Amino acid sequence: MNKYAVFHVLDTPYSYGKDKDTLVVRVRVARNDIKECYIYYKDRYDWENEYNKKAMNIVAETEFFTYYQAEISVFRNRYRYYFEFIDSNFEKFQYNERGFINKDFNYNDMNSFQFPYIAEEDLYQEINWLQESVVYQIFPDRFCNGDSSIDIEGTSEWGKGRVHRRSIYGGDIRGIITKLNYLDDLGVNLIYLTPIFKSTTNHKYNTQDYFDIDPQFGTLNEAKELVEKAHNLGMKVVFDAVFNHSGSDFFAFEDLLENQQKSKYKDWYFIDSWPVTKSKNKYYTFANGCDNMPKLNTNNKDVRDYLLSVGEFWIKEVGIDGWRLDVCDEVGHEFWRAFRKRIKSTKKDAIIIGEIMHEANAFLKGDQLDGIMNYPFKNAIIDFFAKGIISGREFLDIMAENRALYMDSITKQMWNLLGSHDTKRIYTECDGNIDRIKLSIAYQFLYIGVPYIYYGDEIGLSGGDDPNNRKCMNWNKNTQNKEIFDFYRDIINIRKENKVFIYGTFEEVYCENNIIAFKRVLNNEETLIIFNNNENESIVRLNLKSKGVNLITKIIEDLLEVRLDKLSFKVYKVLNNNEAYSR
Repeated sequence: MNKYAVFHVLDTPYSYGKDKDTLVVRVRVARNDIKECYIYYKDRYDWENEYNKKAMNIVAETEFFTYYQAEISVFRNRYRYYFEFIDSNFEKFQYNERGFINKDFNYNDMNSFQFPYIAEEDLYQEINWLQESVVYQIFPDRFCNGDSSIDIEGTSEWGKGRVHRRSIYGGDIRGIITKLNYLDDLGVNLIYLTPIFKSTTNHKYNTQDYFDIDPQFGTLNEAKELVEKAHNLGMKVVFDAVFNHSGSDFFAFEDLLENQQKSKYKDWYFIDSWPVTKSKNKYYTFANGCDNMPKLNTNNKDVRDYLLSVGEFWIKEVGIDGWRLDVCDEVGHEFWRAFRKRIKSTKKDAIIIGEIMHEANAFLKGDQLDGIMNYPFKNAIIDFFAKGIISGREFLDIMAENRALYMDSITKQMWNLLGSHDTKRIYTECDGNIDRIKLSIAYQFLYIGVPYIYYGDEIGLSGGDDPNNRKCMNWNKNTQNKEIFDFYRDIINIRKENKVFIYGTFEEVYCENNIIAFKRVLNNEETLIIFNNNENESIVRLNLKSKGVNLITKIIEDLLEVRLDKLSFKVYKVLNNNEAYSR
């Protein structure tokens, strides 16, 4: 047995309370190294009875590792446990917190892993409505101009001319309100707006006033109307919060500029040298040299109290359903813990989603965020389906490692995007290849997590890097890509009608020659999904002695051998031997 590969710690996601009566335990071993994995467990104060024994199941596999998992329960929720591995030679190995156990000695209970107690206040409360969501991101200035009377001077004609970083096109809240039925028809049930607070730019990430809607977008009453009408259609609304930095015209920074070291707000920011002017290299900013976005000191109590009040205000005043947090990984963990407590005490099921473009385990242990924008997912989709520069094995390994990083409930709440206002659009990434676009979308909706649509992707809007990824929405039906729109609507309906794609587990079934297949399983419901990421027709022999109903064509097919067109996929509801299918 490869002992070097074995890993387990008493921390999320390797050991955590699922609920007050259930402990989730995960352990990592080398791939294809063991035949069976068991957990032995009992009450940590039980010195008399034998350990309970339970088989552990594979929940993720990569090229190098296999992850086993089990859920265990004991009375009073105080746990002692160890693992047993049986390798390909049927040799047994036992493993506890000291490491591998010397077989020549009697087992010492004091060396078992101990999870002392599942405290209810430490449990993470997953959010079902979030898991069932389809997110639609709107960049307000480019979505729809619903009230031209509030257009500012210099507003460009909708969709005309070259898009510049400073372009203004007049999109507003009224425009979003007028398109709610469009979003409802598409199947969207969660709208995420990039910032709409008062600011001097089109993107509004340099906030001037956190308590006021930018007049370029509308009024507070219109924001309330948007949320109310969205709620009436069964949609949630999430606002964007920029707490890492403010605008340079924010009242505190303006006071600092005026009064310098005498300003009572001098400790709200990180000043490199005095006197301070609006110029580079004088103070800590967002990214490098963004002098209009000075970084806030969230370790300052007054800053912390101010921003927490912002988070609370918009939930109480407008009724929003949560926050997306800009650059949140550059803000301290303690602030986000305080933010979570304030937001959840205001609205228990409000969501907190972070903009983190990489692995984020430190923020996703249950005490800070509910999920992140899953850029590792997005990047893998682009590399496999759009560009074909990684293999199916590499792709599934990335997905598996991503799942292994987090609690199961968090994985189901990740915002699985294909693009955003910070990246190239999926249409451009795929060079306009509709088949590759469909494969990307299908995987997004049939995999674990929350599917995320960037406005315009559903009608084939193209766009490279910023600012070309922020084009105006095309509302001319004659020039929209109806094939992509219809595909989005169909795949959204499949996900909504089959809860297995929301709550089901994931099981890899096949991976060879850029053909991948996996199952999603929920209770007695089982689905099979197969992707052919090749430029030629392929036949996949899965040796499944069952039939399945194709959820797209509604035709019952034999699953022993499946034929796929080039760059295509199939999704089946697997039927039991005597099960009939009815729509």
